[in-house]
Amino acid sequence: MIQATLVPFLKAVNGEQSKVSVVQAAGADCHRSIFQKHTPPIQQNYQALLESCLKNKRLFTDDTFPAHISSIGTGALLKKLPRNLQWKRPHALHKSPVFYAANRKQLDLCQGLVENCWFLAALEALTFHQDILAAVVPQNQSFERKYAGIFHFRFWHFGEWIDVVVDDRLLVNEVGELLFVSSVYKNVFWGALLEKAYAKSPKLRHVISHMARLYGSYEDLQIGQVSEALVDFTGGVNTRIKLAEAPPDLWKILTRATYSRSLMGCQTHLGTTKVLKNGLVAGHAYTVTGIRKVTCQYGPENLVRLRNPWGKIEWKGDWSDSSYKWELLSPKEKILLRKKKEDGEFWMSLRDFKIHFVDLVICKLTPDLMSQEDGKKWMYSWKSGRWVKGSTAGGSLGFCNGNFWMNPQYWLKVLPVEDNKKSPSVCNVVISLMQKHSTKHRNRAPHLFIGFLLYKVGLQYQESNRKLPPGFFTRHQPVNKHQVFLDEREVTCDFHLEPCVYVIVPCTLEPQQESEFILRVFSRKHILREMGGNTSFTLSKEIVDRYEGKIWEDFFTKHFEQEVFQKRDTNRSGKLDLVELHAAVQETGISLSNEVCNLMAIRYGDPGLQISFESFVCFMLRVEIMGEAFRNLTQDGRGIYLRESETILLKRDHWMPTTTSAKCDTLEDDNISIIYWDRPTMESHGSGL
Repeated sequence: MIQATLVPFLKAVNGEQSKVSVVQAAGADCHRSIFQKHTPPIQQNYQALLESCLKNKRLFTDDTFPAHISSIGTGALLKKLPRNLQWKRPHALHKSPVFYAANRKQLDLCQGLVENCWFLAALEALTFHQDILAAVVPQNQSFERKYAGIFHFRFWHFGEWIDVVVDDRLLVNEVGELLFVSSVYKNVFWGALLEKAYAKSPKLRHVISHMARLYGSYEDLQIGQVSEALVDFTGGVNTRIKLAEAPPDLWKILTRATYSRSLMGCQTHLGTTKVLKNGLVAGHAYTVTGIRKVTCQYGPENLVRLRNPWGKIEWKGDWSDSSYKWELLSPKEKILLRKKKEDGEFWMSLRDFKIHFVDLVICKLTPDLMSQEDGKKWMYSWKSGRWVKGSTAGGSLGFCNGNFWMNPQYWLKVLPVEDNKKSPSVCNVVISLMQKHSTKHRNRAPHLFIGFLLYKVGLQYQESNRKLPPGFFTRHQPVNKHQVFLDEREVTCDFHLEPCVYVIVPCTLEPQQESEFILRVFSRKHILREMGGNTSFTLSKEIVDRYEGKIWEDFFTKHFEQEVFQKRDTNRSGKLDLVELHAAVQETGISLSNEVCNLMAIRYGDPGLQISFESFVCFMLRVEIMGEAFRNLTQDGRGIYLRESETILLKRDHWMPTTTSAKCDTLEDDNISIIYWDRPTMESHGSGL
């Protein structure tokens, strides 16, 4: 039926003939076991392909993800697409295409026809951390230098980073508009190409058999979760907080997540109406883009900033762009925070956030969110395993079939840490269990319900490599007495454990269910190995928590990662003169006129207009805050149009002071407390900015 009605459409969409039958491949999968031996990802060599294309003076065409109907999919997505579709390269869509624009001041991605708000919400969270984004989106790619129509991206896949190569042919309608992810800046294409690579990636990652066609598609992005995409972009560990049961210290958790460079997303309640009267979209994923504690006339208020991946349709309640609540703030704080733009980004109170959103997902890059052990070293270990029917697929204790002991068992020795002054007898341990996809399509087969039990073992078992016998589990209670089994890709739990020997038993809820999995353990110091004679390799490495509790670290990472100050201090005097200062500011990607730069040098320099490193930090922070205020106030990107009262206020309070003091505490002139992060060109934390 589908084939009969889509014949004219297929002819228009197919850029070339498919070499393998999609129907044949799909049919072949139906006769195979859900469990197959995992095969390492097949990766194309980007550098070799690029050099080959340049040498032969041709543009790359990706035969593994062709400009063909099979790359779109064969389901509901096809029904949304208009007629007269074409695959075109960016040079055919814009006279001066740009791969990535690092100096953009706004989140510039908008969702297309694919219902992948979860993907966009995760991706937009990634854009707040330039160094993390650069790991996923290699920045040395362009449509000019060494251009050959080939691009590559990196995703984390079950313990390893894979490189995914795509050509730059994108699906457009008859007027040349992108149908999937696009940028508000029509000449920027990194988002569209990254989405294409992510759509393709299942075919590289889930090799079922050499006889089956290996393919992913845009259709596979129709269903997903923010939590999965966040891990795919970072390799981090997720914490999910049900907001209806949010802990009393939720604000503290959000603050620590901000400081520790965690990525956050959330989702609204499901509903029959797509767009609700309050402006929220039912069953929709949003990015958490910041938090802020403000002081109102009636007292403090905790605010959360979110963004709709659609790039439009915003919250209409308290603290929305048109809310009366803004009048309760000081004029300067209102200028800094409030934006009257339909760009999908808005503020709401923490109270409303807990009411209108189902859950909050925090992807931790280091396992420090709940530990409050600042600036420490962590150890990370992981083991791969599998549940095999009749062998290691014992199921959970709840089924009382006596086979729980058959599940894989992992010996974990938690070691004491000498410098743990807060609680030397308790160690923070994070355990994560992740199941692997059973098919090459993300949304074809549901996840199994998975979980794990943690047992503290006595002396008689501490040095044994044998699996714990069935009787042990009838006589002992697990540490996590309230076991959680979720039909999600990953289940994570935080523990406060005494230094001792424990056994982790990962399992499916029901017995005889097959899948592969990886087990990850994070702690300050531990030993992990599999029990039962399996001597398979255990990967361990050290993670340094460089960011936790350091208010200015994001700013330093951004502006001084490439030693901008030292690079421009040519005479090694420890100070920058006016010429060197202009060059340093320009290198950070911020555009300042000579007049403004000179005024700022007077403000933060010594009597000889020399800028020390500490003064340069204060200088750049002030520039960032001024830039944010401008972006909030401007309507056209060219200027600010203030009421007379606002103009008088700015003049009275010396928005551009001219004293020669260069102390950092002068940043408290505005008496504004900031606890939030912002875009890569505007990353500021702390208080008194």
